[in-house]
Amino acid sequence: MVICANILVTFLQTFDELTFLFPAFHVIEVITILIFCVEYILRIWTADYLYPDKNEFRSRLRFLISFDGIIDLLTILPFFFLSGMVIFRMLRVARIFHLFRLNARYDSFNVITTVLYEKRNQIISSVFIVLILMLASSLCMYSVEHDSQPEVFRNAFSGIWWSMSTLLTVGYGDIYPITTLGRIMAICIAYLGVGAVAIPTGIISAGFVEQYQRKSSLSNIKEADIHEIAEIFVDKRFAGKSVEEMEAAEQVTIFLILWEDLSVLPQKDTMLKLNDIIVIRGENP
Repeated sequence: MVICANILVTFLQTFDELTFLFPAFHVIEVITILIFCVEYILRIWTADYLYPDKNEFRSRLRFLISFDGIIDLLTILPFFFLSGMVIFRMLRVARIFHLFRLNARYDSFNVITTVLYEKRNQIISSVFIVLILMLASSLCMYSVEHDSQPEVFRNAFSGIWWSMSTLLTVGYGDIYPITTLGRIMAICIAYLGVGAVAIPTGIISAGFVEQYQRKSSLSNIKEADIHEIAEIFVDKRFAGKSVEEMEAAEQVTIFLILWEDLSVLPQKDTMLKLNDIIVIRGENP
């Protein structure tokens, strides 16, 4: 409630029509900032409970440089420097990040962070592909359009701005090609943009589906069957065999396969590799 009240007051203070309420807004802001200050001090004081493996000094230092510690500090500083540099006034936006602390307590937010972490390699690769396409298309468009409209495509950065709005299907319309070759290239790049945006979207969507199926599979396990679950390495006996073959041979159910840093839901034709980690449960006789 304190976080929401502080953010709401910050939002309402931008309306000139509510000037008569500014004194009340200021009081609410002072109260919430005092609460934030007390919380910040207490979190520093009790940091050794958050990091029990470190000594008192190191645990407090670890909190100060952590994400929560930095956000807490950035939340407090703007209140004392509102009449100073513009950067401190802009830091008021950092208060919004306090909402992540609220969401972190809910399972739905944990699912999001888990999916993003598990798919981080694929997401980074897809973003890298988008950046390469953006750079290549910007240079091509600059080469084609610079002579026709030098005041618009003045340098490669102007091309990057255009390629970003085109590849990401934003289309601001402030920069556009006028030559025939440039328009043909723009059509091709626009089609590439649809596919480029779909790649990370599909990866994240598939991650949510896998996470849901994983939770559904584990929720179907009865409490009495928990003792029958095991995590084992795939040795030479089963390396190269499919999941279906191992389940039939050993009378087990394979729930999960761990490939390095990936968690994979097994299919019947999924091939097991040496040193894979699998989560299994023995079938009832």
